Amino acid sequence: MQANLSRFGGQLGVLLCVVGFVVMFLGWNGAASHPLVPAQFPYLISGGVIGLGVVIVGAAMIIVQNQRQDRAKLEAALDRLAAATEKRGSVAAAGNGAGFTGFVVAGESSYHRVDCHLPEARDEAELVRIEDVIERGLSPCRVCGPPRTGQLTN
Repeated sequence: MQANLSRFGGQLGVLLCVVGFVVMFLGWNGAASHPLVPAQFPYLISGGVIGLGVVIVGAAMIIVQNQRQDRAKLEAALDRLAAATEKRGSVAAAGNGAGFTGFVVAGESSYHRVDCHLPEARDEAELVRIEDVIERGLSPCRVCGPPRTGQLTN
């Protein structure tokens, strides 16, 4: 139940902000209906201060929900990085050139194995032949360990 309620934190925060602004409007409307300043204070205090407090709580809930989503994305990226690092260890044990097809995924400054998960989030990554990597002068990925240009036997 706690997990279900935490997903609605951002939506509840927006709702609280709207309710707070409505309460502030009602306080202002009540204060505007009285010409004397001492008669306006109860409306300003009840509508303004309470409404402002509700808006602050709602904004805090929105911020907390955004931080939860960012943390979940970061944890997923760290899990992918850990899996790629573990995979590199098994690839290094089997031999660096094992299963190499002649194609790599090239980025702006480095190239990766086709099965490496690191370039998935990058738009500039493209599938190229190893000869193009040599011409571009790209460096090999430190995580997936693609074959270096001098190690190719295919």
